Amino acid sequence: QVQLVESGGGLVQAGGSLRLSCAASGRTLSTYAMAWFRQAPGKEREFVARITWSSGRTYYADSVRGRFTISRDIAKNTEYLQMNSLKPEDTAVYYCAADTKKRTYYSGSSDGNGYDCWGQGTQVTVSS
Repeated sequence: QVQLVESGGGLVQAGGSLRLSCAASGRTLSTYAMAWFRQAPGKEREFVARITWSSGRTYYADSVRGRFTISRDIAKNTEYLQMNSLKPEDTAVYYCAADTKKRTYYSGSSDGNGYDCWGQGTQVTVSS
């Protein structure tokens, strides 16, 4: 099992930037991919971005492409989400997720059911 701990959330004005981190521990060698999802109040969970752990290949939701950048540091077992040009509609709890069973290879990058490990979430609030 892989344990995930997010950090870096907070309050920022529209147009500002934040960087989220997700530190993984445990059986990290089994990680196939990691991703970020978010959930705003009253809304369903939404895919944000994903990175394949070994290759570094990335994939983004249309709503964040060009503004957000996902990356990883293999030596530190940590993934990051650099968020620039933030908008009020980016306000949500952001969750880190890991696919340790290669399910998303078959189900797709944005399928939340393909990720078997989840962090506790970190709040991001963007004021207008």
